[in-house]
Amino acid sequence: MNKVVSKFIDTHSLSVEEYESLLNNITSDEKEVLKQEAVKLATSVYGNKIYARGLIEFSNYCKNNCYYCGIRNGNKNCDRYRLTKEQIYDCCDLGYELGFRTFVLQSGEDLFFNDDLMVEIISHIRSKFPDCAITISIGEKEKSTYQKYFNAGANRYLLRHETANKKLYETIHPKEMSFDNRMRCLQDLRDIGFQVGAGYMVECPHQTNYDLALDLKFVEEFKPEMCGIGPFIPHKDTDYKNEKAGTLEKTLLLLSITRIILPRVLLPATTALGTINPLGREMGVEHGANVVMPNLSPTEVRSKYLLYDNKICTGDEAAECKNCMSARMKRIGYELVIDRGDFKKE
Repeated sequence: MNKVVSKFIDTHSLSVEEYESLLNNITSDEKEVLKQEAVKLATSVYGNKIYARGLIEFSNYCKNNCYYCGIRNGNKNCDRYRLTKEQIYDCCDLGYELGFRTFVLQSGEDLFFNDDLMVEIISHIRSKFPDCAITISIGEKEKSTYQKYFNAGANRYLLRHETANKKLYETIHPKEMSFDNRMRCLQDLRDIGFQVGAGYMVECPHQTNYDLALDLKFVEEFKPEMCGIGPFIPHKDTDYKNEKAGTLEKTLLLLSITRIILPRVLLPATTALGTINPLGREMGVEHGANVVMPNLSPTEVRSKYLLYDNKICTGDEAAECKNCMSARMKRIGYELVIDRGDFKKE
């Protein structure tokens, strides 16, 4: 085992240059060592429990035009939808009946859902389900808006940083979007008191191992409570439609590395991972992940929330999603749990 891998296992920390070297030179045997270390760390904190979050994708309208995304504003082929607040509440009612105690409200950056409407929705869910965690994932906002969400009862906020390299960020986003603003948002969320989720794409167009090394160092220093890592998957209506998807192997390696950096992090085995391989989510868990997100959205809109092509589980009822995921986790020796699944502080 080379010195960089040994140092990493001992210290859970490397320089950017060392992370890049690790990614450039790692052997199959060393990948297996990192996988085992990641699972050991995850199990030491969370046991064999895999936390399920009830995902509600309530709008696929978005004001942004990110070059890789299927619901980008510039995609005129996207079949747009918005759930009403009553439909969102119905999703929560169903999720609660199924046992879910965390709801994830996710959408594009849809200006229809202004501060007042979002506060009304969050407040209603908080009042009706005081024992549940409420996670919001609706993009970049002003700090005052995030504060309103927090005051209304939201606990967690997911905002993938996408890449920690400003140059790459500017390559895969239009000029109207700002790397510095994305980082400002993450810091504002942390300052307000949210449990914060960051995250990055794996093998997106133009990305190098140096870019991924920057992501790993950012995660190490920012210490998000959650970290979403998924392979890039092309969408037929974007500029990157002909690009190769990120690989299972690279994504699994980065899951393991991220778990070792942050032993207590809530680390999803993403739908994207399950899209590139039928057993991708199981493999994610076997490389250190401990969160999955069954979908509570109405089945008639599932196939419209497509950030990338061939997304799985768009036709299943919520109960089917949950039962299927529970069986999948049981087959590999894990237990799907549907409580709040809070981040465990030291």
